[in-house]
Amino acid sequence: MSASIRLAQPADAAAIAHVHVETWRAAYAGVVPDSYLVRMSEQGQAFTWRKMLARRSKDERTVVAEVRRGESGAQSLVGFASYGRQRGTDLGYTGEIFALYVLPDWHGQGIGQQLMHATFRRLWEAGTPGCLIWVLAENPARFFYEHMGGQRVAERIENFAGENLTQVAYGWPDLETWLQQTGG
Repeated sequence: MSASIRLAQPADAAAIAHVHVETWRAAYAGVVPDSYLVRMSEQGQAFTWRKMLARRSKDERTVVAEVRRGESGAQSLVGFASYGRQRGTDLGYTGEIFALYVLPDWHGQGIGQQLMHATFRRLWEAGTPGCLIWVLAENPARFFYEHMGGQRVAERIENFAGENLTQVAYGWPDLETWLQQTGG
């Protein structure tokens, strides 16, 4: 399945919020406290995303994946990736993917790969040689990052909604080589 990838606009906030909430509820059930997942709202997330996208920071960008659906061929937003300069602990990577989510019904169709290619391409073109992503250790999506060539480079414990959860960082030290090898 080929998706159209483009920079997110403030008008995408509600659709991004839908993807954000649905993917969290699917991926993190039994991992993060259920009370947190129940309290997540698309309206609250849309407000947050609208503010973030309106800022248009050079240090943080978001791309969205859209697919044509149905006979009308209308575009539907089915995934997004947010990225920028590495935050927090310096692990030798200048770039970071902060979030990469694809609606569960669209898993296994190459959309996550397209989002990674677009994100890595944009980071590399902006002068970022390497990138990492932090993922909850209990999130099965971590295997996707391993499949995409990410090397496990760090681990940390984060308190999330009152529970200590293990996060794992996957790194790609050379985006240029990765892009050449993967046809990105």
